[in-house]
Amino acid sequence: MTTQADLNLETHTVVRDERVKEQNRLQRLLIRPEMGAFVGAVGIFVLFLIVAPPFRTPEALATVLYASSTIGIMAVGVGVLMIGGEFDLSSGVAVTTTSLAASMLSYNLHLNLWVGAALSLVIALAVGFFNGYMVMRTKIPSFLITLSSFFMLTGINLAVTKLLSGQVATPSVSDMQGFDSGKTVFASSFTILGVSVRVTVLWWILFTAIATYVLFRTRVGNWIFAVGGNQDSARAVGVPVTKVKIGLFMVVSFCAWFVGMHLLFAFNTVQSGQGIGNEFFYIIAAVVGGCLLTGGYGTAIGTLIGAFIFGMTNQGIVYAGWNPDWFKFFLGAMLLFAVIANNVVRNYAAKR
Repeated sequence: MTTQADLNLETHTVVRDERVKEQNRLQRLLIRPEMGAFVGAVGIFVLFLIVAPPFRTPEALATVLYASSTIGIMAVGVGVLMIGGEFDLSSGVAVTTTSLAASMLSYNLHLNLWVGAALSLVIALAVGFFNGYMVMRTKIPSFLITLSSFFMLTGINLAVTKLLSGQVATPSVSDMQGFDSGKTVFASSFTILGVSVRVTVLWWILFTAIATYVLFRTRVGNWIFAVGGNQDSARAVGVPVTKVKIGLFMVVSFCAWFVGMHLLFAFNTVQSGQGIGNEFFYIIAAVVGGCLLTGGYGTAIGTLIGAFIFGMTNQGIVYAGWNPDWFKFFLGAMLLFAVIANNVVRNYAAKR
């Protein structure tokens, strides 16, 4: 016979189990790689809402999203590569290389810009293949291999541009065949509730969604996490480590090509010295978004949030009217805040 005490005990047990399940769900949420970045993004967003009145307008948000998207598209590729345990320090100048290649090939060979863009993509993928192949063949850290590529591409960008055009910038391609359709794909704008938004924002979201699906819903995603965690163990269980890592470098190169096409069709001409230093912005966005420098951990959504933090900081400083001489300081401080918030949240969740 069931007594009231038994019923009370059973009810108490059920309530306790539900509380434990809720706590476990909360803990799993808090320890997700992108959660700390999300907390940091909210803090930075609130800060600029308070100190920068122009930041509160829809037009300002559209500008922030545009600034974030050009960093974010690259950050997706760089972040996935970091999850795979590697770096690419040539990614910044690679964007310029692809843009210069498409422009000069089309202009000097009198090609449709789409043909020049396709040839540029081949060059970009070749650079990515070279980086990945050299890393796997020589066993030299990717930091050094891609640093070498960085200097080689920087020299090529300047020397070839001056050789072919006689100056450090390419001629305008705005009157060439294929420009209008290319601009529609890579550099157009659309209107939402009366606010103009750049199409790169949509591409950024799409790339993030594709990367998220691949990482968490496919065998390739499992391979990426495996090679980033321990490539010897991954190889021992049959993961094609060499192919995966070369493929990841080529993904970064594809993203570089895409952003390079945006620059070409948005501004018509390209400066050969562009892109130097941008690779650090891509890496910072990925790290702030939760990707570990040691590999094997992170999400594409985290890179999106990290890039959004960069965009908010980049534009928020301007809207706040702060002295531009302090720009890099404020940028570093905001990013440091985001990284600290990331660590605090994850440590708190780990102790629960």
